[in-house]
Amino acid sequence: MIVNGGAEQGLTGWHTVAGTPVVLRYDTGQGYPGPGDPGPAQRGAAFFGGGDTPLSTLRQRVTLPGRPSRFAVSAWLGGYASQQDGARLSVEFLDGAGTPRGLVVLGPVTAEERGNRTGLFERTTSGTVPPGSRTAVVTLQMTRSGGGTSNDGYADNLSFTIGAR
Repeated sequence: MIVNGGAEQGLTGWHTVAGTPVVLRYDTGQGYPGPGDPGPAQRGAAFFGGGDTPLSTLRQRVTLPGRPSRFAVSAWLGGYASQQDGARLSVEFLDGAGTPRGLVVLGPVTAEERGNRTGLFERTTSGTVPPGSRTAVVTLQMTRSGGGTSNDGYADNLSFTIGAR
């Protein structure tokens, strides 16, 4: 249900809420995640990065079916070496009036969880869509936690699916 979850079409489908999110290529070099670094097996050519601001946020809204259903959320999230910069993906479920009904969050993946390596690591969750939910707000947030000028929160292969109960 996420449009362009793999960054293969640039930022198409996403609304920039904060910062200067960017799309990077796996062949960029210069310390960014590359084909030999941990990441999705089916990674395509591009991934999301935080750009040059401490906080970069992308968002999109998804209309939900009006029947009880299950959901699954997955994302490959990561960062650079031992830096604590990271990315998190959240899905907030809203009712018809815009009132929050539930929230799931993936990430961030810490430097320790990455083994102080540059790369992206899969995170997943699933559950039941909260009753009364009509819309889901999908938010990708990339944060620079330390010094430097680059926000090295990375994300790829973002997925949000709905299935029958």
